[in-house]
Amino acid sequence: MSLHHTINYLEMPVKDIQSTKDFFGQVFGWEFVDYGPEYSCFLNAGITGGFYLSEQDFTLTKGSPLLVIYSNELANSLQKVTDAGGTISKPVFEFPGGRRFHFLDPNGNEYAIWSE
Repeated sequence: MSLHHTINYLEMPVKDIQSTKDFFGQVFGWEFVDYGPEYSCFLNAGITGGFYLSEQDFTLTKGSPLLVIYSNELANSLQKVTDAGGTISKPVFEFPGGRRFHFLDPNGNEYAIWSE
């Protein structure tokens, strides 16, 4: 059930749909439903959303919001990101409430993973 005035769906640009699905499936176990060759919906990610084909990418230096993913095991998640071809853009650091790191997916999009 959708809740009034809540964030309901998220769409992100990617340069390659299949490599994006491979990366997020391998690292986080997300599942996908394709809607043609230029769009794939991701499921089991905390929020439903989609990846759409585009030459654009998003990073904090471009003023984009930061998508932050939670992990019970930060070191394990960092290893999975690098094993799947992600690049660590900001090593693990502490902040009030936990620790996190930032990474670039194979498209050059910036995300973070945090843990308590």
